[in-house]
Amino acid sequence: MSNPVIEIRGIEKYYEGIRVLGPVNLSIRPGEVHCLAGVNGSGKSTLIKVISGVIAPEAGDVLVGGEPLTLGRPRESIRAGVQVIYQDALVFPNLTVAENIALYDWLDTGKKFVRPRDAISTAKAALDLIGITMDLSAIGEDLSVADRQLVAISRAIQRDAKFIIMDEPTTALTRKEVDGLLRVIRTLKTAGVAVLFVSHKLAEVLDVCEKVTVLRDGQIVSEGPADAYNTSTLSHAMTGRDIAPDPYRPTDLASRPTVVEVTDLVRAGTDAQVSFTISAGEIVGLVGLLGSGRTELATTLFGLRPIDSGSIVIDGAPVRVRHSKDAIAAGIAYVPEDRAVQGVFSGQSIAKNIVASSIGRIGSRLGLLAPRTVDGVARTWIERLSIKTPHESLAIEKLSGGNQQRVLLARWLATSPRFLILDGPTVGVDVGSKEEIHQLIRSLAAEGIAILIISDDLEEIVDNSSRVLIMRDGRIVSDAPADQLDVLQLESALVAA
Repeated sequence: MSNPVIEIRGIEKYYEGIRVLGPVNLSIRPGEVHCLAGVNGSGKSTLIKVISGVIAPEAGDVLVGGEPLTLGRPRESIRAGVQVIYQDALVFPNLTVAENIALYDWLDTGKKFVRPRDAISTAKAALDLIGITMDLSAIGEDLSVADRQLVAISRAIQRDAKFIIMDEPTTALTRKEVDGLLRVIRTLKTAGVAVLFVSHKLAEVLDVCEKVTVLRDGQIVSEGPADAYNTSTLSHAMTGRDIAPDPYRPTDLASRPTVVEVTDLVRAGTDAQVSFTISAGEIVGLVGLLGSGRTELATTLFGLRPIDSGSIVIDGAPVRVRHSKDAIAAGIAYVPEDRAVQGVFSGQSIAKNIVASSIGRIGSRLGLLAPRTVDGVARTWIERLSIKTPHESLAIEKLSGGNQQRVLLARWLATSPRFLILDGPTVGVDVGSKEEIHQLIRSLAAEGIAILIISDDLEEIVDNSSRVLIMRDGRIVSDAPADQLDVLQLESALVAA
C-alpha cells in the first residue's frame, strides 16, 4: 500500500478560547478521492484553511509526502503540492485561458517576457492530462463557472499538484457540467492525484468518492468507505438526526382561490408566450435545462426585464409591472439564486439586510429610519424564521449559507407578498439547513402565499411541489401533478421537452 500523500495529525483550532476544530486525524493516499462532509459550521472550512496554510492551528501537524509543513504559510503549502479550488474558482478576467493556466509557471520561473505560443503549449499539456479541450484564446471573464473550475484544475495540475481540495465545486453547475467535472476527478484519480471533495450534494459524494469523513461540531463523528453509506445514513451522520422524505401533497387546492394568473406573457426580445396559475398556499415547481428561460421568467415577473405583451393578475386585480418597485407594490417578491452577488448586502448588518425592501413601510414620510424600528423589525423576523445569530447587528457574511437564505426570505416576507418566487432556494446549503428551509417554505404556503420554486435539484422539486412546470425555449411545455412524477421521470421529461 502506498504512503499517504497528506497526513493530518491532531489538528486543533481555537477562536477566543473556544475549540472550533479537533482533534482531527486524517490521511489520504495517492489517487484517493476522499469526501469531507458536514453541515455548515461543522469545521470543514476551518480544516481546509489549516491544510492550505491560510491559518495556523493551536496544535497538530500536516505532512505532505512525509514532510511537515510550516502551518500558516500558504506559499509553502502550494510548493508542497497542495491546491484548493473553490466554487467560484479564481480566473483573471483579462487573461486568456492559456495565460490563466500558464501564469504561475511564469511567476515561479521569474520570466519577464513570455511568448504566446509558450503559454498555449503549457496550457494544452495541462488540459491533455485531464482529458479535456478548451478554447485557449477565450477570455477569462467570458467563461462559465464550470470552465473556470476546469482552468483552475488545469493550473493546479500544471503546478504539479499532489493533493487538490475541491470546496463545493458543483454548487453552481448544471447536471451536464457536474457529470463533466466528475469525469475529470476520475481522471485525476487515475493520474495518482489525491482529491478532498467537499459537497452538500450527497448523491454526488457517494458517486465519486471512495472514503468519507464526517465532521460535526469540529470533530470527526463518522468515517469509512463510501459504499458503507447511503444518502440517509450520511445525512444522519452529518446532522445527528433522521431526515425522512415527506412529500408535499395538499389535497384541497381545487377549492382555493387563484392568487397568480399569468396569461400569454411575452418578455422583450422573444416571441415565446407563457401562461400559468398558482392558487393560494400552493407551491409550484419550475424546471428546465440551461437556457430554457426559467430565471428570465422570474426576473420578468419581478420587473427586472421588460414585458412586450400579456397580463399578470394578482388576487384578481391586473397589475402592470415595469420596475421591481411595481412588483413589490403588487405583492410579488423574488429571492434570486446567487446570494453573494444578487442577494445579500455584504458588509451590512443582518438588520439592514432584512429591512432593505420595506423601507417605505417602516420609514417616516421623509424616508428616515429609526434604528430602534429597524432592530425591532429585524428581531421579529430573526425569531420567526429561527435565524441563528447572536444579535441583529452582526454582519450578514458571518452567517452560514442557510441562515443567509433565511435573511433573504425575511427581507421579502417583510413586504407582505402574495406571490413569492424562489430561485434556487437551497443552493449551497447543507442537508440539515435544506430540510429546515423546505419546512419554512411549506409554512409560508400554509399562510396562503402562492410560491414558485425554480431549482436544478429535481428531488427538491418533486418533494416540495404540487405541480411541476417544465420550460423549454422560453415556453412552458409541460404542467404535471408532482405526485405523478419521480426524479427519473422528470429527468426524462426534461430531455424530451
